[in-house]
Amino acid sequence: MISIVLATYNERDLIQTTIRALLKEAPEAMEIIVVDDDSPDQTWRVVESLDLPNVRVIRRRRARGLASAFNRGIIESKGDYIGWMDADMCMPPSMIPEMYRKLLDEGYDIAIGSRYAPGGVDDRHWLRVQASRLINGFAGLVLGYGIKDYDSGFVLIRRSVLDSVTIIPRGYGEYFIEFIYNACRKGLRVVEIGYHFRDRTVGVSKSAPSVVKFFMAGMWYVLRILTARLRKID
Repeated sequence: MISIVLATYNERDLIQTTIRALLKEAPEAMEIIVVDDDSPDQTWRVVESLDLPNVRVIRRRRARGLASAFNRGIIESKGDYIGWMDADMCMPPSMIPEMYRKLLDEGYDIAIGSRYAPGGVDDRHWLRVQASRLINGFAGLVLGYGIKDYDSGFVLIRRSVLDSVTIIPRGYGEYFIEFIYNACRKGLRVVEIGYHFRDRTVGVSKSAPSVVKFFMAGMWYVLRILTARLRKID
């Protein structure tokens, strides 16, 4: 079985579309775990109203944060393969079968949906694209291993990967940099698959373009990258 974790906050306009697209594309039996941070728009209630046996919602009334939400969903998951992604249809559910085949048929441990690998496109506001490319360029320089999209956040893994590496449940996208870097250090096989990241057309981005916001977030990303590089491997 494949488990897909969706972390949500005010995604009622797109959550049904995302869930139904995932179930339609599923190459095997699939469970979907929605971890919602008590959205004011009641995203969690929309998921409950679907009343689908293989879709669960976890409503977090106190905890907050993307990394911790994904971590909670992973802990609750039961699948032999586990993935997580955004819930706003920017990351296409149609990529899941190809990612699954990379694990099942080609023996990879981790398949990353990549905006910057061959065939990938990042179709967002120019400021977000440039910020992401700068962070990924710095991560690639400091951490190595040839990863093009260190802060992708779109992934499918074998459950056995969790025996070697886990998510550090704090922060936003930087958790993924540490996760992939630690996986590479442990010798796990990682593959990137290029895909077209389309900016959302419904709702409001949680990281709307802002020079100050990107500067502050960028400094935190840089710190986490350097910390990951200096941390001793277990």
